[in-house]
Amino acid sequence: MSESNQEYIVISGARENNLKNVSLRIPKRKITIFTGVSGSGKSSIVFDTIAAESTRLLNENFSMFVRNFLPRYPQPDADAIENLSMAVIVDQKRLGGGSHSTMGTITDISPILRLLFSRVGQPNVGQAHMFSFNDPHGMCPECNGIGRKLGVDMSKAVDMSKSLNEGAIMLPDYGVSSWEWSMVVQSGSFDLDKKLSDYSDEELEQLLHGKARKVKMDFAGKAMNITVEGIIEKFTNKYIKQDVKTKSERTQKTVAPYISEGPCSSCRGARLSQAALSCRINGLNIAEMSSMEVGQLIRVIQEIDDAIAAPIAKSLTERLQHLVDVGLDYLTLDRETDTLSGGESQRVKMVKHLSGSLVDVTYIFDEPSVGLHPRDVHRLNELLQKLRDKGNTVIVVEHDPDVIKVADHIVDVGPHAGSRGGTITYEGSFHGLLEAGTLTGNHMKRPLQLKQDCRQPSGKLSIKEATLHNVRNVSVDIPTGVLTVVTGVAGSGKSTLINDVFLGEHSDAIVIDQSAVGVSTRSNPATYTGIMDDVRKAFATANKVNQGLFSFNSKGACENCQGLGVVYTDLAFLDSVKLPCEACGGKRFKEEVLAYTLNGKSIAEVLEMTVEQALDFFQLKEVVRKLQAMSDVGLNYITLGQPLSTLSGGECQRIKLASELHKKGSIYVMDEPTTGLHMSDIGHLMEIMNRLVDAGNTVIVIEHNLEVISQADWIIDMGPDGGSRGGQVVFEGTPPQIIHAEQSITGKYLL
Repeated sequence: MSESNQEYIVISGARENNLKNVSLRIPKRKITIFTGVSGSGKSSIVFDTIAAESTRLLNENFSMFVRNFLPRYPQPDADAIENLSMAVIVDQKRLGGGSHSTMGTITDISPILRLLFSRVGQPNVGQAHMFSFNDPHGMCPECNGIGRKLGVDMSKAVDMSKSLNEGAIMLPDYGVSSWEWSMVVQSGSFDLDKKLSDYSDEELEQLLHGKARKVKMDFAGKAMNITVEGIIEKFTNKYIKQDVKTKSERTQKTVAPYISEGPCSSCRGARLSQAALSCRINGLNIAEMSSMEVGQLIRVIQEIDDAIAAPIAKSLTERLQHLVDVGLDYLTLDRETDTLSGGESQRVKMVKHLSGSLVDVTYIFDEPSVGLHPRDVHRLNELLQKLRDKGNTVIVVEHDPDVIKVADHIVDVGPHAGSRGGTITYEGSFHGLLEAGTLTGNHMKRPLQLKQDCRQPSGKLSIKEATLHNVRNVSVDIPTGVLTVVTGVAGSGKSTLINDVFLGEHSDAIVIDQSAVGVSTRSNPATYTGIMDDVRKAFATANKVNQGLFSFNSKGACENCQGLGVVYTDLAFLDSVKLPCEACGGKRFKEEVLAYTLNGKSIAEVLEMTVEQALDFFQLKEVVRKLQAMSDVGLNYITLGQPLSTLSGGECQRIKLASELHKKGSIYVMDEPTTGLHMSDIGHLMEIMNRLVDAGNTVIVIEHNLEVISQADWIIDMGPDGGSRGGQVVFEGTPPQIIHAEQSITGKYLL
């Protein structure tokens, strides 16, 4: 396409958040990558300006009635935004969906597989919906298509090595000689002194699972008809079939230890009716195919030799191949979506769009390299290029140098964060960026340095014969008193080993992950880190008044907006409008409260300060310590009063880190702490980790970032690949040693 025909998305005078009148031209049908430090304003341009306006304009095409059900987007603060096309936003929000949503349903692969079985499966059982565990005709009637069922934990209910007289029945209410026990004894011809393990199948069946029947019993000389049933049958009917949650709390506590969740006895976890499971293609039923790893399933589908099946098989293979292309070949179609990581969720969403046929769309990606090992980044790049080559505009917010390299156009935002950011420091090609002298350009040129001088461990924490998911019989020692990085390709078992197995044994460890830190508009960095309590006390003491006045959740709240700072006006069928409160001007407090000052500043002015400004302002030892911790984790630019609901995943993780930094002698586990961090901030993060280790802590980090891996004292590399081809420890040792490890994929990227 010649330069003269190139079209652009044109933004003039954007002022959203910290943007300083930014004007930009983004080439259409190209890959444009936005870089810059956290808080520089990348997201304000890409998400709060371009994506928000595109979605708002799209929603305006719907009728008023439909619009009532759609989220409302205010018009972004900019002079003009032109030439927008429809935006598809692929973010890192985890996929929810509960037990009925699986990888197969969310990618629309399962419906095609069901169609295949309804057409060529033998014996034929009918339409495609007969193979859906979400459809009453297809689901297993025992477990309603969940695949799991509550049942009695037999190992806790009966002791097979004892006789009835010795107390073989361990369920509550069945103590020897108790009323319930006597009923069991009288109701059948059981040998009270025979061990249960010596009972015949019929005797055991009657004792445990006998169905309700009437039995004549003798009570104090009178014959009475009593209903009796097997002990497990009775317990199940009383506590499992009727929801145990309807019972008293005391009863729940008593019976809970005897109930466990296991695979449904009828479908064995396959979720489907017996009819659906009896239908097979080349000897496999639909549940067996859904539990295969995608990479293996492709080969099985390709072997189906049937003229009717050909077009369906072709469509299936195409979609499965997309999953392989994004490095998800280790997942299975029956994997529940809420067990996927943020990076996996994002790649699954990409696959959905790849199989779509829309063109001339703007695809917006939020750090798509999150959770990807360096080996798989090229796959992501190929995906972005495929989307572009179909005629789409691709906009990516990204920190990974290997992704930045494939940009047709780069916009570097900065120079720093918060109020010291919000301007464009560079626009142009990748090669130009390297020479531009910006923070991003300078860091792209720096070579990796492997840590030579590694600390000696003070001891070890052992994981013995761990078996869970794809981790099979793994034993490994995690050294204490050093910085250990656990790495490996996506799906290699890192999270299973550390988050599930290790943390299961060390529940006292401090876990710093990327889950949200409270989504209320009333919580902010000052309240979360506890600074607010000290600030209120200081204000109250200085002005000799009640400290409740200095809380916008309490006595000090502006009465007009209840301390929210904004007022929502409902305009019936038009968009409701969020306006700053007229009474307090968005400051959240009553006027009388704003008259009280501390060192010349009101409480509202203090909450508007950034962490950096607050460090200069406060002398209170405790407040300075907490502010310094936030500054240390690279959050200098956020204001004390910014609602936590507006922070990104990486920022949430760093604010947690800041509030946990002062603990001593502990185990810290961090899950990909470089998420959302610019290359120039990784140095800060390493300083913090090193400071934690020097203070006597054990720090374990799950990470793909090569700079962090190169600075570890000890590396545990999982692999060799993902899924069933992973789950082993392929290397344990120091950074200088890993580059010589044949088996390690990670080692090759550190060279």
